[in-house]
Amino acid sequence: MVNDGTTSFVLPRGATGFLPPKEGPLPKTDLRAFRAALYAAARVAEGTVSEVEEQAYPRTFHTATIIGRAGESIVLCHAHHPWVAFAQTQRDWYREEFAAPPSWAQVLTDLDFVVLSNEQLVTPLSDVDTSVLGPGEWREVRHYGISTLGGVLFNAWD
Repeated sequence: MVNDGTTSFVLPRGATGFLPPKEGPLPKTDLRAFRAALYAAARVAEGTVSEVEEQAYPRTFHTATIIGRAGESIVLCHAHHPWVAFAQTQRDWYREEFAAPPSWAQVLTDLDFVVLSNEQLVTPLSDVDTSVLGPGEWREVRHYGISTLGGVLFNAWD
């Protein structure tokens, strides 16, 4: 899922964390697989996993902290799709406050997670395929003033 400038990121069902109950449950990212990937990444980073916080309503993502030789990294993992992003500070939601993936992030990709670049995360929504978003999701996007892909994916709307 590389944004090469010629294709837009396609938001699948569940990307915003909202889904009308009649459409069934949202997909779930395997939290055990995420934890295992974190520990594998920490070994490569010559560090430790110091904290893992499971997603809780209304947040759409799990968070973790890896402390390695190069310092601390905040890892975000979408609760409904295997997307991973990095941040410099831990927050309840993000708009454009993302960090570049560290060199050891390749381990996460090797373990079937999609590591999103900062460039992808700050992509304007006008450059994203948002055709699956329903009226309720658009209401939230407008209400919270979200204008980027990362803001849609890593949110805490209620």
